[in-house]
Amino acid sequence: MKEYVIDAKNMDEKELNRTIKEQAVLHDKLIINNPESKHNICAGLTEDVDIQINGSAGYFVGTMVNGPRIHINGNAGWFAGDNMTKGELVIEGTAGDGAGQGIYGGTVIVKGSTGSRTGEIMKGGTVIIGGNSGFMTGLLMMGGKLIILGDVTDDVGESIMRGTIYVLGDVKSLGKNAVMEKTSLEDQKELKEILSKYDFELTDIDYTNFKKIVNIQ
Repeated sequence: MKEYVIDAKNMDEKELNRTIKEQAVLHDKLIINNPESKHNICAGLTEDVDIQINGSAGYFVGTMVNGPRIHINGNAGWFAGDNMTKGELVIEGTAGDGAGQGIYGGTVIVKGSTGSRTGEIMKGGTVIIGGNSGFMTGLLMMGGKLIILGDVTDDVGESIMRGTIYVLGDVKSLGKNAVMEKTSLEDQKELKEILSKYDFELTDIDYTNFKKIVNIQ
């Protein structure tokens, strides 16, 4: 595997992203040190490449990517993975508002908690939150799967059209057009397959306790 290390400490956002795109063509893996919460890291990247970010990223990390697998050993700001079409974004820490906003495909995983409007207007793909999520989680959701292992606050699934929200913890309130159902055995099997892939260790009882939130139809 051909690796390349980028020290982002003295780079501005444009220089950093230009370097990422240039080196992603030539290498299998990029390691980004000292990201210092810069915004728009990996924006628009389309190469089939592994990206390891050692530190925290700012707003719109992984926005509009199509293919890369990005792993952040830190936290992320607002709109992580925004409008992803293909790829994977794993955040070991927490993320701000709008994680997974508008994704068409791929997977966004936040091991910790997120802010509000997680998975808003998502059209496909999968968003997994290992902790809690804020208000209007799944706002205007149009497709895909949104999985929350912790608690969710007000107006979950506000104006949801399609797609499915699964919550293991407590749901403070549902939004307009949202209804809560029990999960089926097929739902539980699918959840186990997805979560086991990303090293979330749940018991069989946990899987039966997931709540399923969909459009009221």
